[in-house]
Amino acid sequence: MTYRVTLVPGDGIGPEVTQAARLVADATGVPFEWEVVEAGEAAIKSKGSPLPDDVLDSIRRNKIAIKGPITTPIGSGFRSVNVAIRQQLDLYASVRPARAIAGEGTRYPGVNLVVVREATEGLYSGVEHWVDRDHTAAETVNVITRKASDRICKFAFDLAVRQKRGHVTGVHKANIMKTTGALFQTAFREMAAKYPQVRADERLIDNMCMQLVKKPDEYDVIVTTNLMGDILSDLCAGLAGGLGVAPGALYGDSIAMFEPVHGSAPKYAGQDKADPVAEILCLELLLRHLGETQAADRVFRAVWETVYEKKVVTYDLALPGYTDRPVPASTCSAMAREIARKVPLVDPSAPLPGITAAPSSVGAIDKPLET
Repeated sequence: MTYRVTLVPGDGIGPEVTQAARLVADATGVPFEWEVVEAGEAAIKSKGSPLPDDVLDSIRRNKIAIKGPITTPIGSGFRSVNVAIRQQLDLYASVRPARAIAGEGTRYPGVNLVVVREATEGLYSGVEHWVDRDHTAAETVNVITRKASDRICKFAFDLAVRQKRGHVTGVHKANIMKTTGALFQTAFREMAAKYPQVRADERLIDNMCMQLVKKPDEYDVIVTTNLMGDILSDLCAGLAGGLGVAPGALYGDSIAMFEPVHGSAPKYAGQDKADPVAEILCLELLLRHLGETQAADRVFRAVWETVYEKKVVTYDLALPGYTDRPVPASTCSAMAREIARKVPLVDPSAPLPGITAAPSSVGAIDKPLET
């Protein structure tokens, strides 16, 4: 069976890292047909819009997509394309696994967390305006609904059951945000009561940040609202080795899209030096979603061994803090070729160096979503 997948290369380093993922995809032997569409700055130049209709049409038609990072202007310019795609396609569940894959330099080598983030509302709803004519005060509306809170909490508990993860933590700020925070808190508590086989607890967002830095091994699945999940997922990526090794997935009722957590890094565009690992691990999550578990395990193992060996890695993985020995920096394309070379050669059932969990127990979604 050939899988038809929408591919959005993105901006900045996006075309380079998505090309790396395609190279690794070829090495798996799983047949893909890529429908390439442009969004972001390249689409503005060619079609006059950062999010042309053909992008959304392609994703709706194929029901699965992989994308590179897309630039979001800070403070001005066009609205976030990433947020717009999530809202237009109702990709409500942002799933970001944090797995300590960076090798001996990782401060927390046992980290294996999943952040489940509501991705369509909250403070990313886009409801904001100036309060006065002089533009000296502004207001953003935090939209939290019971429907969205219920379904993201259900998604998190369902994921915990499928993954055989026994612990879900709901994160909010209900002590201060006594309406929106309490609404999410109530939805979490009532959903938790329906899953007695899963241990459930709650943390305030500020305390959660401190707890993760002190003892991340005590947490497993974290579910929260949009902005809080954005912050926590980057924090967890830092625990696991950095944004360069952090993949992400977005799920709706019938559509899935895979994208790295990191940004487009325009200053590195075209230099062949960006870390391709996050995008390649997006491919791994995509393969798991398709039910191609063996291929996914091989990709994960090949990435792990490449990073662990530190023989062919990009500059970020060669820095002090990621390795205790001198390591020459390789290019993005060279690292991708090394990972692709290993894919058919690795033994995905062998113990991973430095971790006891098997690759199949570390993925974000280990079977296709039911539609």
